[in-house]
Amino acid sequence: MINRRRWLYGIGMLAGASRRIGWAAETLAEPEEKKPAPLELSQYEPKSMLQVHETHVERSKFPLIDFHTHISVSAKSEKGVALSPERHYLGTPQELLSVMDRKNIKTMVNLTGGYEKGLVEAVQKYDRAYPGRFLTFTEPSYSHFKEANYPKLQADAIEQAHRNGARGLKILKTLGLYLRENINSGTLAKIDDPRFDPTWDACGQLNMPVAIHISDPVAFFTPTDRFNERFEELNNHPDWSFYDHDFPTNAELLGARNRVMEKHPKTIFVTLHFGNFSENLQNVAENLDRYPNMYVDMAARIGELGRQPYTSKKFFDKYQDRILFATDATPHGDEFPQQVFNDKLYEIYYRFLETDDEYFDYAPAKVPPQGRWQIYGIQLPDAILQKVYHDNAARLLRI
Repeated sequence: MINRRRWLYGIGMLAGASRRIGWAAETLAEPEEKKPAPLELSQYEPKSMLQVHETHVERSKFPLIDFHTHISVSAKSEKGVALSPERHYLGTPQELLSVMDRKNIKTMVNLTGGYEKGLVEAVQKYDRAYPGRFLTFTEPSYSHFKEANYPKLQADAIEQAHRNGARGLKILKTLGLYLRENINSGTLAKIDDPRFDPTWDACGQLNMPVAIHISDPVAFFTPTDRFNERFEELNNHPDWSFYDHDFPTNAELLGARNRVMEKHPKTIFVTLHFGNFSENLQNVAENLDRYPNMYVDMAARIGELGRQPYTSKKFFDKYQDRILFATDATPHGDEFPQQVFNDKLYEIYYRFLETDDEYFDYAPAKVPPQGRWQIYGIQLPDAILQKVYHDNAARLLRI
C-alpha cells in the first residue's frame, strides 16, 4: 500500500515537472525579437521637434546686388578647364527678371561671362538689353596658356574685354586645381605664377575687380570617411575631393593667393565664398587686416556662417565695408540646392541676415546638401544691411 505522504509528494513532483515543461515549450515557441533594418543615410530625413519662431522674409529690406551668379557657362570644358569662348545660357532674361522683381534684386552679376565672342554676346544679351539689371565679368582664355607670349595675350584680352563691357575678371578654381602646364596634363599651374602678373596689373589699371575662387571647403581636402562632416556631399560627388593625388593643400592655395594680393596692392580682389575659409573666420579676419585690397563675398556659405552666428555677427560688424552679398545662384541648378536660383533660396539668405530666427535650413532641400546641421539668423542692423546688400558692391563696380 502506498504511503499517503509519498503519494502526495509524487503528485507535486509531477505537477512541477509539467509546469517546467510547459514554460520551456512556451519559451521555445516565442519568436525571436526582430532587430530594425538598417536605414540608408540617404533616406534619413528627421523632422525637428523644436517649436521656435519662424519669420518669412519675402523681399530684402533694401534693393540688392547679387555679386555672384552664373547665368552662362562655357560650351566646352575638359578636365575642369574651359576651352571655348562659346556660351551655354542657363536662364533667359525674362525668367530671371521675374524672380529679381519679386525678391528686390536690383542687379545680378554674371561672373562666368566668358571671353572673346562669348563675352560680347553675353553682354549684348543681358547687360545692354536690360541696363542696370545685369553686369558681366570676363574670364581668362586658358586655351592659349602654352603659347610663349601668353602673359601679354591675356593682359591684352583683359583690355579688350573691358572695352566690350566686362566689369571685372572671374577666376575659377581652374587656376590652382585644374590648369596644368600642358593645359590638361603635366604639373599644376600655381596661382602666384608670374605669368599671370600682367593680368592682375591690367585689372588694377582698369579698375576691374578680380573675383577669385581658389579653394573649396576644408573637408574636401580630407579623407572621405566616417569622420568627414561632408561625407554625403563628397560621396555623391567624389570628383569634388582634392585629398591626396598631386593637389595642393588648402593652406598652400590660400598662401599663393595671399602672395598675389600682396604683390598687386592696386588691384581689388574679391575672395569668393567668404575668403574660401568660412570655417575659420579668424584666418579670414587676419587676411583682411593684412591686405587692404581684399574683400569677401558670402556666396554659398551661409551654411557655415549660420552655424557660428555670434562670431559671424561680430565679423559682419567689424568688416561691414568689405563684405558683398552673393549667393552663387545658378538658374535651373536643381542638383545643387544650396545655389539654385529661385525665390526660396533668396528668402533663406534674407532670413539669415535680417532675423534672429533659430535652427532653420540653409538650403531649400529635404536633406541639407552640404552637411547635416541647421543655421541661426544674425539680425544685422539696417546700416550694415544697406552696405552688404548694395553699397559695397556698387562702390567696387562703380555703379
